[in-house]
Amino acid sequence: MSDYVLLTGGTGLLGRYLIRDLTDRGVSLALLVRPTRKMSARQRVEALMSTWDAQLGRQLPRPHVIEGDLGRPGLGLDELERDWIAEHCDLVLHNAASLTFHGTDPGGEPWRSNVDGTRAVLELCRSTGIADFHQVSTAYVCGLRNDRVLESQLDVGQEPGNDYERSKMAAEKLVREADFLSPPTIYRPSIIVGDSQTGFSTTFHGFYAALHLAHTLLKAAVSDPTALVSGRRAPTRLTLDGNERKNLVTVDWVSRAITEILVRSDSHGQTYHLTSPRPVTSQVMSDVLEQVIENCDNCFVGPGPLKDPSRIEKLFYEQMQVYSSYWRDDPEFDSANTSRALPDLPPVVVDHDMLVTLSEAAISMGFRWRDRQVVSPQPATS
Repeated sequence: MSDYVLLTGGTGLLGRYLIRDLTDRGVSLALLVRPTRKMSARQRVEALMSTWDAQLGRQLPRPHVIEGDLGRPGLGLDELERDWIAEHCDLVLHNAASLTFHGTDPGGEPWRSNVDGTRAVLELCRSTGIADFHQVSTAYVCGLRNDRVLESQLDVGQEPGNDYERSKMAAEKLVREADFLSPPTIYRPSIIVGDSQTGFSTTFHGFYAALHLAHTLLKAAVSDPTALVSGRRAPTRLTLDGNERKNLVTVDWVSRAITEILVRSDSHGQTYHLTSPRPVTSQVMSDVLEQVIENCDNCFVGPGPLKDPSRIEKLFYEQMQVYSSYWRDDPEFDSANTSRALPDLPPVVVDHDMLVTLSEAAISMGFRWRDRQVVSPQPATS
């Protein structure tokens, strides 16, 4: 292992778990972090680390913080910072990404972060002599395929389901075509949800978006004559058949899997599907919504436009349009490499009860999370 692992995307959901797990395994981390309008890069990291300290009841070693931005030329790094990286880092874990599903500008998201950002990190590796590159991609580079997807496959002529998938495929191609790298290590998680033990999450997309919207609409709903049948609210009609499968994996398992592979050099240079052997059906998701949201009642009517949609149905489908590709039936993901590398770390199965835990946690959090700013951050490790 190198002196430091350079990690991007450390302040996101998966990133914060990678910081915890890699640090617990004795890995020294250097984080490339973008400042915000209210917090410096170091303050953002310290706020995150203080949250972990409080949850764990102990203080984690602090990472070395480098202020940078995937969207700036040269990542916004000066010569001294580049020299430090060249001297101390020989492995990069590129985890930063945009989850934007549909882009409106070729120079905007998700292209700016996922493609241009990856290109900039690769250029940093080339200029600093880093050859060991680990990329967090996505299982959905498979696009609209409905057959068995092998870990060894990337572009087999499939059609991407949205711009996020299109941009992640392009990013993975950039990594594989970089001839100055050793064979890269590619991690392809499916849909990442919250912590299997606590339900904690910091991002609320996909299933969470449907949960949030349904919770908000039904909580605020007033009498709607178009949605009443015999004085009772009519079920919300879902344009699905109930059998669509979604491959959900918990963030704590994905982080542990990446950590275990990263700390063992003999596991490097492979592609790993970090996916579940037991997907969740849309019927189970609907059952969970009905259990955790008061007055929620759904029925499946199959694909196609709704006839005479109620006000709630109109609002629901207008807001969920961006996720239209999300609800398609997932393919089967081969995970032979992952099973060989992690025989004692099987995926946490996301079933009905787990989804209830995750949903109740999201509702209790108000579908938002913000680390508390620390007034006096600890100095970074040098």
